[in-house]
Formats: sequence, structure tokens, C-alpha cells
Amino acid sequence: MSSERIGVLFVCTGNICRSPTAQGVFEALLREHQLWQRFRVDSAGVSGSHAGQAPDPRTQQVAKARGIDLSKQRARKVKADDFQQFQYLIAMDEGHLQVLRRQHAELESPTSRLHCLLEFAPQLQSLDVPDPYYGPLNGFQRVFDIVDAGCRGLLIHLRQQHLL
Repeated sequence: MSSERIGVLFVCTGNICRSPTAQGVFEALLREHQLWQRFRVDSAGVSGSHAGQAPDPRTQQVAKARGIDLSKQRARKVKADDFQQFQYLIAMDEGHLQVLRRQHAELESPTSRLHCLLEFAPQLQSLDVPDPYYGPLNGFQRVFDIVDAGCRGLLIHLRQQHLL
């Protein structure tokens, strides 16, 4: 068994709603399954417009109500070396996936694996986690549930792939 940590980077637009939620949910699942030490988890945005900011207050409120603290996370933009640092770059929707594919092609980086989160939750019958930013609080709650389903499926996939 390799001692190298498995890198998972969650990616959305500004890294203040969907990807921080995914990071928090996935980290909680790893702790629950006692796999935390096997992974390196982070999140980023395809845009740097919110760089340095904490997750949206509504995102934090919904996560906190579910027992997950996102307050220490800070938004950042996807960097070129993320394609080397993380084995899995997990997009929140097909638009983010296309941006990552373009960046990936420019770098010719064979080590990354690009996916939409909801590939791992086929029961939801969509590849896109909706952006709750311009909507009411219940949209953030719905996104949390969608992200939770995707993260659970992702963990099952990674356990199978890496024999964990």
C-alpha cells in the first residue's frame, strides 16, 4: 500500500459555495471512515474573484447546521500545479469541467483525473450541482444534500480504486 496521500480538489466558480461544501463534506466522510490520513483535500474556483474570502455565510450556516465547520476555508483560484498536486479534480458542473479540460490540455498533465462530482451520484440524473448563490437559503440546503450524495459516491469509488 502506497503511503502517498490521494489528492482530491473540488472546483466550482468562485470557491465560496459549492466546492467549499464538497471539501467540508468529503473531509467529514473521511474522518467518519477513518481515512483522513490517506487523503489531501482542498477546493478552488475557476475564477479568482473571491480569492481570500471565507465561504458564503449561507454556505457556512447550512454546513454548520449539519455539523461541518467551513469557517477556516479561504477561496482561491485553480493553479497550474493543482494538476500535478491532485490526482482527482472534481468539478461541480459541466462548465467547470470544460474549463479544467482546457487548462489540462494546455499543461499536458497525464496525472490528473477530471470528473464532475455527480458522476458518482447517478441516481440524481444530472451532472450539474446548481449554483445557489443568487437564490434563497433553501437552495443552499438542497446543494448540501446533492453534494453529500456526490461525495458519498466519490468515496465509494476511491475506496474501490485504491483498495481502501
